[in-house]
Amino acid sequence: MSKYFGTDGIRGVVGKAITPELAFRCAASCGYLLKQSNPRAKIILGSDTRISKGMLTGAIISGFCYSGVNVIDIGILPTPALAFLIDRMGADAGVMISASHNPYEYNGIKILTKGG
Repeated sequence: MSKYFGTDGIRGVVGKAITPELAFRCAASCGYLLKQSNPRAKIILGSDTRISKGMLTGAIISGFCYSGVNVIDIGILPTPALAFLIDRMGADAGVMISASHNPYEYNGIKILTKGG
C-alpha cells in the first residue's frame, strides 16, 4: 500500500496516486469524523488553478455530502487565505486542492482544522 499522507497532505500524480475515488473516500472519511463532534459540521473548500481541480472538487464535495457535511466552495485562493477563513466563517475544517510547487501533473488534498 502506498503512503498518501505527508507533511503537507496527500500529493501525487493525478490519475495515478490522486484519483476521484481517493478524493471521495478521503472527504467521506473526514466528514464522518467531523460529524462525531458536530452534527451540523461544515467545511470550506478551496483550490489553486491546476486543471485537475474540477475533477477533484466534484469528488470531494460528493464525499462530504455523502457523509452529511455542508460544503462551502470558495473557489481559487491561496492556502493561507483558506486557513484564515475557517475560523472567520465558523467552519469546522477546510480542504485545499493544491500541490504547491510540484509539476502540473501533480495535485494534492490538504486538510486543515480550526487554528490551522
